[in-house]
Amino acid sequence: MDPLTQHQHELTRRAFLGKGATGVGTAALALLLGRERAQATTASPVGGLPGLPGYPQWAPRAKNIIYLFQNGAPTHVDLFDYKPKLKELHGRAVPDEYVAGKRFSTMTGKADGKLLLAPIEPFHQRGQSGAWVSELLPYTAQVADDLCFVKGLHTDAVNHAPGISLMLSGAQIPGRPTLGAWLTYGLGCETENLPSFVVMTSVSKGTSCGQIFYDFYWGSGFLPSRYQGVKFRGSGEPVLYLSNPAGMSASTRRAMLDDVAALNAIKFRAHGDPEIATRIAQYEMAFRMQTSVPELTDLSREPASVLDLYGPSVKEQGTFAYNCLMARRLIERGVRCVQVMHAGWDQHNSLTTELYTQCKDTDQPSAGLVLDLKQRGLLEDTLVVWGGEFGRTPFIQGNLDDRKRWGRDHHPYAFTTWMAGGGVKPGLSYGETDELGMNVVRDPVHVHDLQATWLHLLGIHHERLTYRFQGRDFRLTDVHGKVVSEILA
Repeated sequence: MDPLTQHQHELTRRAFLGKGATGVGTAALALLLGRERAQATTASPVGGLPGLPGYPQWAPRAKNIIYLFQNGAPTHVDLFDYKPKLKELHGRAVPDEYVAGKRFSTMTGKADGKLLLAPIEPFHQRGQSGAWVSELLPYTAQVADDLCFVKGLHTDAVNHAPGISLMLSGAQIPGRPTLGAWLTYGLGCETENLPSFVVMTSVSKGTSCGQIFYDFYWGSGFLPSRYQGVKFRGSGEPVLYLSNPAGMSASTRRAMLDDVAALNAIKFRAHGDPEIATRIAQYEMAFRMQTSVPELTDLSREPASVLDLYGPSVKEQGTFAYNCLMARRLIERGVRCVQVMHAGWDQHNSLTTELYTQCKDTDQPSAGLVLDLKQRGLLEDTLVVWGGEFGRTPFIQGNLDDRKRWGRDHHPYAFTTWMAGGGVKPGLSYGETDELGMNVVRDPVHVHDLQATWLHLLGIHHERLTYRFQGRDFRLTDVHGKVVSEILA
């Protein structure tokens, strides 16, 4: 190992512990090489990937998190944040005091003189909570009393990739560990047979404004790579190269892996590189997933009543509905974090076309997931989050006379996310924007505040879950953030 690489490894906590006489790397390696080859396909309370000593730091309200991430930024003023004033002022120029000094994307530039655009569909108050939900989301409206709407969110980013990276990793620049990686690092995972952090992606059919799914959206950053998310594919085999090639039996594969593990163990003892231990662990995981993944994706025992909750495309691999059902099945089997990402919410000129498609594809599965978890008793300790990286402008992007091309630009100053289960108050709308949905005027929640709240619900103090890298202690919430205690049940 060259001196620079060796120095970099010695700066990490796990590298230091791995070199000790009782280092966790060596202990984990011995455990991997010596344990019996379990073939069980359900989570076990014993084993799995261990977390840090003393974690969780208190009794958690949530044990798992399912993040239904809507790439492209759903329009809060058309879906959840009802503003009658927008309808009243439809077609008039936005008042200067609402946009003065504010930065928008280069597609808008200066917002001076931009015309206000009314919500494209009516809103109604729903359930006993009276939450405002658009007619675009009829299924979400039916579960409004189970949801906690955070309407005062704001962010620092004005473009998609930086905004998504900030929401998922705490930094606009790629390279930091993402939420699932932090959770697995701190809390570990119960299951030995599936990854602790799983990601699934989907795009509406026929959409023309999809967002790119960059791998750093589920990366481990400077944490060991065993903590990164494992992406399940939307067609064919969910995970490539799990099946044995023709002519290779399970016993032959097992013998080959044992020999490779022995060679890697020699290399690990010589160099102490934690990535070698990661490689051994991943080989073992892949071997166990040969059994666990086919069982996971077998929907033959799911009752028709459950499948109906998710909608007609639930059996079609790669759809948002299918991925939502898989999310439930994954957390049932002990997976810590499931990130379900759906692209296409970037309606710069397609509010009256593609927004309808996006809502149709995601509305019923999202609500169905909440109902499914609730009826199984899983919602109490599973946190479900729905939202995107920012909101969309109350003013129009495009020509007001051409309704087929109406759009809204990126809007970091106010947007809405909803959460369910896992210790948040149901039937609550927290925070308030001004009469145009432009700026937060009551109970603002920054992205780092939201992240601090997620960690709190999972039994973690957001300032204490850190990792030292290149001389600095990093954390998900960077150097900001406070728990939003008002939304805790």
